[in-house]
Amino acid sequence: MIRLFDHRFDEFAADSHENLAPRAAVAVGAGLVALLVMPWRLCAVWTVTTLSIELWGWFAGRPQYLRQPVSFGDKLGFTAYLACLIAAWFCLAFAFWRTETLDGALCAMIIWISIVGFAQTFGSRTPLGFAICGVLPALGVLAVVVAGPGFEALRKGPVLGIMALAAAFAIAGARQTFAAGRRHEATQKALTESEADYRMLADNLTDVIGRIGLDSKWHYVSPSIQAQLGYTPAEFMRLILGDFIHSEDLPLVRGAFAELVSNGGTATVQYRHLHKSGQVVWVETSMSLLRDPETAAPLDVICVCREIGARKALERQLVDARERAEAGAAAKADFLANMTHELRTPLNAIVGFSDILKDSHDLVERDARHARLISEASATLLVVVNDVLDFSKLESGALELDPQPFDPLAMARSVAMLVEDQAAARGLTLEVIGQGEGGRLHGDGARLRQVVLNLISNALKFTSHGGVTVTVAQSAGDGGQRRLRVAVRDTGIGIAEGQLDAIFERFNQADVSVSRRFGGTGLGLAICRRIVGLMGGRIGVESQPGQGSTFWFELELPDAPEAAAPAPADAGAAELERPVRLLLVEDVDVNRELVRVMLAPFAVEIDAAVNGAEAVEAVAHADYDLVLMDVQMPVMDGLTATRQIRAQPCARHVPIIAMTANVLPEQVARCLEAGMDGHLGKPIKPAALLETIARWSAAGGEAQGRQTDVA
Repeated sequence: MIRLFDHRFDEFAADSHENLAPRAAVAVGAGLVALLVMPWRLCAVWTVTTLSIELWGWFAGRPQYLRQPVSFGDKLGFTAYLACLIAAWFCLAFAFWRTETLDGALCAMIIWISIVGFAQTFGSRTPLGFAICGVLPALGVLAVVVAGPGFEALRKGPVLGIMALAAAFAIAGARQTFAAGRRHEATQKALTESEADYRMLADNLTDVIGRIGLDSKWHYVSPSIQAQLGYTPAEFMRLILGDFIHSEDLPLVRGAFAELVSNGGTATVQYRHLHKSGQVVWVETSMSLLRDPETAAPLDVICVCREIGARKALERQLVDARERAEAGAAAKADFLANMTHELRTPLNAIVGFSDILKDSHDLVERDARHARLISEASATLLVVVNDVLDFSKLESGALELDPQPFDPLAMARSVAMLVEDQAAARGLTLEVIGQGEGGRLHGDGARLRQVVLNLISNALKFTSHGGVTVTVAQSAGDGGQRRLRVAVRDTGIGIAEGQLDAIFERFNQADVSVSRRFGGTGLGLAICRRIVGLMGGRIGVESQPGQGSTFWFELELPDAPEAAAPAPADAGAAELERPVRLLLVEDVDVNRELVRVMLAPFAVEIDAAVNGAEAVEAVAHADYDLVLMDVQMPVMDGLTATRQIRAQPCARHVPIIAMTANVLPEQVARCLEAGMDGHLGKPIKPAALLETIARWSAAGGEAQGRQTDVA
């Protein structure tokens, strides 16, 4: 019984309430027609009774019409009204039938068929309504026609047939209506569930979903706006853009909105919202243009807005971290620059004067030995400084390769010549062997020379008996390249297997006792690995404790064309062709004295200046073949002095060579940018100093190109 009173029954009741006026008019009309064949008293009673029933039905269906809560009693009341109304019309038809006239019979049949039609049209929406309005009246009509009184002018057969067809037609129509109702109900249920799902998503998303018209008026805003900005959807929809967007970001948002409306597509913009409390909230809004599916005309803009305060805070932290890292890197670079300058400045005098002393014939044997020890110690200290500098360059990516044609075997032999005296003094053999094909290759021979020198020096340092063998082998590589393999094998102390993996790490040696026994920074092999890796090669080691080690590296390099081979060096290139007048700009007394001592045997006239201002003044009043310019000086630094000298027409072409402890790549670059022609790093070697003076003081020396020499 409860299922009979479903929502469709309530809809039927609401429709009945709404259509009272036409039904009342039909009832009055039927009463007037009945006067033609029936007594007026009967017609009047029927009309008043039917109108009363209709008035009752108006009240019975009113709660459903007003969508008010409906009780079970209300539903029973409407059912009773419906049954009474159908009974009243059935009685009117029966009264027409009882007149036993053709007119009365026709009127009766028309009323009965109308009742059945009414059931098909309205009552079929609910099974209970169809039963009351259609099934029961049809059965009653058939019973009246079969068992009721008749008259001679009417044959019952056709009447029964027509009434049966009308009932069958009503039943068929009702079945279709019920099926359509079920489909409609299922569709409506699916739509309701779908709408509920979308509503649940829209109401519970943390992102704000909105639909805004082209006139900047909101049509919809999801409830999540309250959690994000503190406004209810109704409050927010009354706002304009300027009410909730930060004034500094408003032009950005309006520009993105206008461009989206003009060009379509999508747009994403980050800006600041103003919370209802006044707090600033960072958001990211994705906008897309909604178009009419038929005309493609722009309709609205769909917005999805997300709070990104945490992301902005993280971005700020990352920016701060990057700035701190950059500041740290800058501080590290400044420290490294100052450290190398401060170390190289005294080393310049120590190395220079110790080299001069050890070659002097005026010293007794004990003093000469002391001078050699000083020279060796200062050279060791210089190696440490250079290792730190080279590793810093490699870590910062400042080290650049300079590929040139070179002979690997000749390079290895020249390196061996540098340390052969050291090997002989310790009773060790040093041999360089060439294997396979020879020939010149195209690569950075100077950096490979540094690697080979480091490997040979390490091998000699850790070998107490036997010797060191350097093997240089070339073979065919991939893609027309040549494979170069250099192996340095020694008979030294060897390395334990568990320590091989870390041997190329920075600041690492086989064990702590190694650094105490043999010294070293632990950077040499790390530098070798970085240089070989920079050239696209690989480096490794094979070793057994007590049996020695073999350090090797492999590279693939292209052949060097014969036309690219450099001309042989002139053995007399370091000799001065003529007397030279030199301006030495140096603020440290000992360094000025060192240069004078180094150049004393040669035809070099030296004028001195202790700062850049004196240098500018000296160049303005005298002609010099060459200027050796320090960089860090009081009063005026060397870079400023160089620029002022270059501004003088008479001194525009005088060669200026930086002679400084500033040897970092960026420092050398600043020297050349200031107008200097070359760079000579401290500590100064006598040969490098003389070669620089000879090159730049020779006729046409300015055409030699810029040069950098770092001792």
